[in-house]
Amino acid sequence: MTQDQASGLRMMNQPNNEKVKVIAVSGGKGGVGKTSVSINTAVALAEKGKRVLILDADLGLANVDVMLGIRAEKNLSHVLTGESELDDVIVRGPKGIGIIPATSGSQNMVELTPAQHVGLIRAFSEMRTQFDVLIVDTAAGISDMVLSFARASQDVLIVVCDEPTSITDAYALIKILSREHGVFRFKIVANMVRSLREGMELFAKLSKVTDRFLDVALELVATVPYDDNVRKSVRKQKLVVEAFPKSPSTIAYHSLANKIISWPIPDQPGGHLEFFIERLVKRPDHKEENVSE
Repeated sequence: MTQDQASGLRMMNQPNNEKVKVIAVSGGKGGVGKTSVSINTAVALAEKGKRVLILDADLGLANVDVMLGIRAEKNLSHVLTGESELDDVIVRGPKGIGIIPATSGSQNMVELTPAQHVGLIRAFSEMRTQFDVLIVDTAAGISDMVLSFARASQDVLIVVCDEPTSITDAYALIKILSREHGVFRFKIVANMVRSLREGMELFAKLSKVTDRFLDVALELVATVPYDDNVRKSVRKQKLVVEAFPKSPSTIAYHSLANKIISWPIPDQPGGHLEFFIERLVKRPDHKEENVSE
């Protein structure tokens, strides 16, 4: 049944046959600034003329719309129950970015049933809204949904800060994605660092342990500095890229946005959005033998 559904998706055509860049933003733990990175980067991309859609994939604890001070009347739960189409729940944020809000405080949204997986795929396949970049802001941790969204995306951004638990949890996420889900390339964002040197040292700490125990490739794509303007912008219920366009963190987000624009999109049949939702529904093959640590 799952394979039939996935095969059918190959027949779909995106408007103008446009390909979509799909990026999952994760961090292994909460408190590393993952959602802030997602939203500020989205707005920076929009300022460069890109049509950006954010999927709040923290299905049990929505925070994208909350951080933006947006009141969403409908969310992803209404799509999964068949009450609304995906296009109808999209709300608009700064610079016209689209946001697909998740629900908050609903335990049954944390792990989707097979029927809800199919419903999510159908919702994406029937979308009319056109966009260039889909940013998937995942939940913290290594739940099945986090892993599903990460393995389905074209690029995986791991946000880390200079705390032992952040590095440990980022390593755990990279380990399970590489060993069990076939993801071997990761882009690292060093967040809330005091200097470029500190960001590079943080990246070196993570690289040292992955180089020793895992067969993966890490790339440092951004060092976002600790910035007092971020706190000030939060009080204004605005993003730092809006409120303080010349602040150090804003400059870092625009640099990251420029890199994202330059990343190639794999030449997948039918466009990458179909590829994303096909991979989202497919379960990875589990090997019979145990993998030694």
